[in-house]
Amino acid sequence: MATTPPAGYDYDQARILLGHGDLAFYAACQALRSWTQFDLGWTAALPRDTPIETDRCVAVVARALGLWTLNAARIVYVVTAAPRTKLELYTWWFPVIGRVAYKGYFHQSEAKLEAQRLEAQGYDTYIRPALAFSTLGWFSDPLLPHLLKYDGETLANIIIHELFHTTFYLKGQSAFNESLANFVGHRGIIAFLTKEQGSEAAATRKAVATWKSELAIADFLSGAAERLNTLYDSTLSEGEKLQQREQVFTQVQEEFRRLPVTVRRNVDLATITLNNAVILQYLVYLRELTLFERVYQENGQDLRATLEKVTQTARKSDDPFIATRALVVTPS
Repeated sequence: MATTPPAGYDYDQARILLGHGDLAFYAACQALRSWTQFDLGWTAALPRDTPIETDRCVAVVARALGLWTLNAARIVYVVTAAPRTKLELYTWWFPVIGRVAYKGYFHQSEAKLEAQRLEAQGYDTYIRPALAFSTLGWFSDPLLPHLLKYDGETLANIIIHELFHTTFYLKGQSAFNESLANFVGHRGIIAFLTKEQGSEAAATRKAVATWKSELAIADFLSGAAERLNTLYDSTLSEGEKLQQREQVFTQVQEEFRRLPVTVRRNVDLATITLNNAVILQYLVYLRELTLFERVYQENGQDLRATLEKVTQTARKSDDPFIATRALVVTPS
């Protein structure tokens, strides 16, 4: 979190007092719901009555040098896939960034077509909306309208997560990239709130509790993955594995429902139909979070030092997770 802008850049910040009391607050909320933040004289967001919710589309029109441009912004739908008897992510190849364990679409119908194509080839699939996305520093990344519904701590976490992708990215290592960014998002907002409001502030305590819940669900899913891998590595037939995996999925959901509400609230495992793609989609963002936390603790809770060590070590290895484990002084 830099406090000094790079050479050639200005740091601009403006605050305007709109008023006091409930009426001023509700008027400000209505202004956001009407997209008036885009009313700059030469820009506007249309349609103005577009709700801030999933699967809605809003377009920003802008006029410059006598020309009108139209920029649509909507939810991104992400497809994840995996073989039905193997916990191994299907990957897509792209220029520059290499292989990636998910593929995004701006139209849900296109995401469904891709999922159907993969299912016809024998893969499990899962489609989910993405909160945000990063172009890895190649372009300016959008702050999508639906993010306005989140509280300040969650929104800042998401922004820190996506900004980290612009500073560090390993080709073909989706799980490492996303899990490390997840760690950075959580630890970053905790560090920010601790500095700005103090460690005992309500917002800081909430951010710490959210991170502990994230670590707990990561450990839970890691255990579920171990059980599935044991089944898939067995000598059972394909049909027997498919049959028994359903029993494992049922057990996982029953155990998940018994977890504390604070752990379950941000993960939907109790109601959706589980398959390998669902489990792996979550693990892309939750893999080895405890490992990153241990490195952080062993480096005196210094986030900058932790990231320097992890990123430098990861860049030198074909398996960044194994390389990061070597940083741990005291093995578990």
